Amino acid sequence: MREKHKRRKNDLKTIILDHLYKNIKSYIVVIIIFIIGITLGVIFVNNTNESELTEIQEYITGFVDSLKQDYHIDKIELLKKSIWDNLILILSMWFLGLAVIGIPIVFAIVLYRSFCIGYTISAAIAVLGTQKGIIFLLSTIFLQNLIFIPVIIFMTISCIKLYKSIMKDKRRENIKIEIIRHTIVSIILFVLLVVASLIEVYVSTNILMLTINTI
Repeated sequence: MREKHKRRKNDLKTIILDHLYKNIKSYIVVIIIFIIGITLGVIFVNNTNESELTEIQEYITGFVDSLKQDYHIDKIELLKKSIWDNLILILSMWFLGLAVIGIPIVFAIVLYRSFCIGYTISAAIAVLGTQKGIIFLLSTIFLQNLIFIPVIIFMTISCIKLYKSIMKDKRRENIKIEIIRHTIVSIILFVLLVVASLIEVYVSTNILMLTINTI
């Protein structure tokens, strides 16, 4: 039994390593785009003019103050919105993977999403200071992004693989297999994003409420 488990573990490790080896260039490109997006988000906040920075400050401090005053968060509505947004994201990327001109748009989605993360990190630290900003970020966006970031990267890789298959392999049967694979991957990744939404609403929100008085 133990040997069987060990064999399965080794098989899984081989599959993962083989996947990384075959798609290493794609992973490097996507990760570079992601880093560029985060960097642009940070630069954007750092170069924001005084009036826009004041608006950001008023928004964040207003949000924090409202939570300190026992502001009620409708978790069901928040969960519905989060799941819906993630469904739109996955469906969009699934469809763009099928389109010949879809990959640049997929890259644009990755760039935009990473820009938002960089913007949020930079804005929170600029407004709340380093220590309070980090506490705020750890209790609001950190946990769900441990799932979200790998999911969006892996979904992009799936789109690239399908695009390459459509462009290089003209055999319909192989393309059909790749489309099915892409669809299955999309469903699995959506399920993971639902888990991320649950964490965002029921874990991160509770952590934020516990730590809000330290911010």
